[in-house]
Amino acid sequence: MRLPLIAPAELSPEQKPLYDDMKTGIASNFNDFKVLADNGALMGPWNPWLHEPVIGKAVWDLTKAMSMQATLPDTARQIAILVTGAHFDAAYEIYAHIAVAEREKMPPARLSALCANIKPADLNPEESVAYDVAFALVNGGVLPEPCYRLAVETFGQHGANELIYLVGLYALVSMTLNGFNVPVPERD
Repeated sequence: MRLPLIAPAELSPEQKPLYDDMKTGIASNFNDFKVLADNGALMGPWNPWLHEPVIGKAVWDLTKAMSMQATLPDTARQIAILVTGAHFDAAYEIYAHIAVAEREKMPPARLSALCANIKPADLNPEESVAYDVAFALVNGGVLPEPCYRLAVETFGQHGANELIYLVGLYALVSMTLNGFNVPVPERD
């Protein structure tokens, strides 16, 4: 870890309101995996965002909007997130969203395939579109027209937009995690 965890007692006046907002949002939306150290410090991408509270608040606001206003089916969201995390080999992202997917009863073989950058054979049509869009986007270049059209047909224009933004957000999360070498907590 390249940035030390910031215990609540060590937060600056600029960091404290962001910490409080993140801790509240995390408690209601990201509770399938470990996010707090024993001393109350935030782990995962939240710690680097706290180190730069102006940038961190902007990224956190985007994260909240993408999480709390989501309209895509959650399994499609998790597939897109895992495709993105696996592409960038973002260990904490993979750890966190495997925990979410396991809670949603996603089969182990599917999770294994996603983490190995392989399209699982058991995806329903919505999940398949989410996989294809995420895979195409993280591999660079313009999203192919058939993928885009199918996303709009499957999810509507708003849902297709949301899917594209979701992959972009989790690419940013992956860069945060990898750039600062954020470790994965031990699993229980």
